[in-house]
Amino acid sequence: MSTNQPARAAAAEASDTAHGGGVPDARQLRTILIAVCIALMAVIASVSGLNVAQPDLAVAFDASQSTILWIINIYTLTLAALLLPLGAIGDRLGRKPMLITGLAVFGVASAIAVLAPSAEVMLAARLLSGVGAAMIMPITLAVITSTFPQEERGRAIGVWTGVAGGGGILGMFLSAALVDVASWRYLFVLPIVLVVVALGMALRSVPNSRERSGHPFDTVGALTSVVAVVGLIFVLQEGPERGWSAPVTLVSLAVGLIATACFVAWELRRRDAALLDVRLFRERGLAGGSITLLTVFGVQAGIFVVLFPFFQAVLGWSGLLSTLALMPMAVLMMMASGLAPKLAVRIGPRSTMATGILLAGIGLALMAVIVSVDGGYLSILPGMLAMGIGMGLSMTPSTEAITGSLPRERQGVASALNDVTREFGTALGVALLGALLSAGYRGAIGDRLDGIPHGAADAAREGVANAVEAANGAGSHRQALVHAARQSFVDGWQQAMWAGVAVMGALLLYILARGPKNTSPVPADDAGAAETVVSR
Repeated sequence: MSTNQPARAAAAEASDTAHGGGVPDARQLRTILIAVCIALMAVIASVSGLNVAQPDLAVAFDASQSTILWIINIYTLTLAALLLPLGAIGDRLGRKPMLITGLAVFGVASAIAVLAPSAEVMLAARLLSGVGAAMIMPITLAVITSTFPQEERGRAIGVWTGVAGGGGILGMFLSAALVDVASWRYLFVLPIVLVVVALGMALRSVPNSRERSGHPFDTVGALTSVVAVVGLIFVLQEGPERGWSAPVTLVSLAVGLIATACFVAWELRRRDAALLDVRLFRERGLAGGSITLLTVFGVQAGIFVVLFPFFQAVLGWSGLLSTLALMPMAVLMMMASGLAPKLAVRIGPRSTMATGILLAGIGLALMAVIVSVDGGYLSILPGMLAMGIGMGLSMTPSTEAITGSLPRERQGVASALNDVTREFGTALGVALLGALLSAGYRGAIGDRLDGIPHGAADAAREGVANAVEAANGAGSHRQALVHAARQSFVDGWQQAMWAGVAVMGALLLYILARGPKNTSPVPADDAGAAETVVSR
């Protein structure tokens, strides 16, 4: 396990200077931060952007809903599966070459998607985009943690986490605007523009850093991690669609769990030569940061599953207006992410995380208590604002806890672990809170369909959007059906929100008991057993 070694840190710093590195000045640090955040924004926007264009894609490619979901999900599946291996390779080969290569791959894939003539080509383009994104995402954070001095690192990580958390909402808004005023193909022009800007800035300003390790690359660990992530993410993505007891779901779950067990056993055997030293999860920082990010991103993703049908089917808003309604939460999340490092210096990272988790839980409770059909947007706005502040405060110290638990030369792996945790949390939150919402809706609407024509009632049981659509053919029962569906959705909403409150309450107790200690995080470059070389 890695330990503090100030003497080795001093030697590494001397080596950095000898290789032409040194500490970048304030102007270069700002440029580096802007470059990696633009690159991150391209990746994050591509995660959520296509969700707003599902009907357009179905028409353009004459594709089924299952195919459209695969066009969306294959990107996140590939991204999540390759984060750890590519993050580790970036540590060894050099973070700047990996970032530049990833941007080039991502840009080419986006260009292919712009011109895609069929669903098959689009699937291939999205898979290639996932490969490029997995090269970019962990390196953006690793560049920050390996380049910024200790006194500047927290603020930079706060900006990064703000983009990672709020960037998805901003991406959805821009995507919805592009779909409304132009074409869905322009959704892939935006990432190309971001990639070109990030590539130009990275080539000029981002320094290179890499690991010099005496251990061979952990190929077995890399392969088993890919199988484990693919198996488990596939279950979470396809379980709601195919059914949790479907053979393919159960087989995928079994493969994922077996591969996970094999990965852990192998990494314990490899010890210091492991791709990811799983013994580090005994430490408060790594365990607490990972569990917090998993939970917070799960709740955030689950909230979006609830909010969009509320805006569109209950309030009757357009996709563009619905994404615009999320912007206050995104803005506060990004502001709180920037404030969190300063607060962590004053009261400690554990107290900052606990404050954020408490505020997020209060936000969920407010949305459960106040929400109503008649109250509309204003009935959920206070809860959304509290959620935004709470998530921003909890994300930054959690990310710092993870990256601070691994030495400087393993920051690609640390950043990849941070990103994998987010992806797992997102998939888990969508699956679980979405299922709770659906179950609550179906349980509530059954008693409200008395007197409704049989066909319309059957459609209404499928979901609130189906009910609103079926109401157009329900004649005199139209208003009754719409009212029943909207009220039932609110009932399901409340069930999902209270479940989220319970989860956040459990997380709060865990962090108070076992969260990172309220001390300044250990500098990532103060620990490690391998030499890190920094150059321009």
